[in-house]
Amino acid sequence: MERVSNAMCFGGSQGVYTHHSSATGTPMTFQVFIPEHRTNQTLPVLWYLSGLTCTHANAMEKGHYQRACAEHGVALIGPDTSPRGDDVPDDESYDFGKGAGFYVDATREPWKANFQMRSYIERELPELIADEFPMLDMNRQGITGHSMGGHGALTISLRNPGRFRSTSAFAPIVSPISCPWGEKALGGYLGNDIVAWQQYDACALIKNGARLPDLLVDQGRADQFLEEQLKTHLLEEACRKAGIPHTIRLHEGYDHSYFFISTFIADHVAWHAERLKA
Repeated sequence: MERVSNAMCFGGSQGVYTHHSSATGTPMTFQVFIPEHRTNQTLPVLWYLSGLTCTHANAMEKGHYQRACAEHGVALIGPDTSPRGDDVPDDESYDFGKGAGFYVDATREPWKANFQMRSYIERELPELIADEFPMLDMNRQGITGHSMGGHGALTISLRNPGRFRSTSAFAPIVSPISCPWGEKALGGYLGNDIVAWQQYDACALIKNGARLPDLLVDQGRADQFLEEQLKTHLLEEACRKAGIPHTIRLHEGYDHSYFFISTFIADHVAWHAERLKA
């Protein structure tokens, strides 16, 4: 692992790191904010997964989570959204290929050699973090994300019961099986077997028995993707039928941008901190 940059922020450390990934076969970059802490103190961890077209830098530079993380003593990890490199296959559209890994392990050519983001996020990067950042307590993890990253946060938490003490999302894609973004991505990476898609669909996972202890979701009513792509009501219905405690907040006037995320990120950090420190 190599440190690319580091800056002091609200008394803590905002760092960017790179390493070679065995899962993707490429260099991968991620960012970590570590709040000020005492020697030998361990810190709970909040994962933040970004959305379409984003890198590790979008939330770091526009999410404004650092003040809240410093206040609550929570470290935040933000990985990239896909493999990168000249030899990595890509697509001309913004919603497929580089920047659009959808947190899946691809099974179709030419994507399967590099687009192994599920394995990277669920296995490889946590193991690296545990080895390289001994002040982080990997027994106290929460996860959140935005849009495609909200889809990633929900599905990763649902597939790994007990790993995450807290799960939240901003404007998540709640059912990729039921929207154009998801149909394109899952079909392209996995093929036409819809049964295989279900492990990457939060509503399908809940229907098939996966559970969360509780859930927080924020969604803007002025979000241009709400009706066609995000379909928040499907998640509300799935949680209600499964008896999953959930808070889904709809906000008048807010869109899909980081202005929306930065408005409510402190609420999410505080919500996670309460559960991670219990």
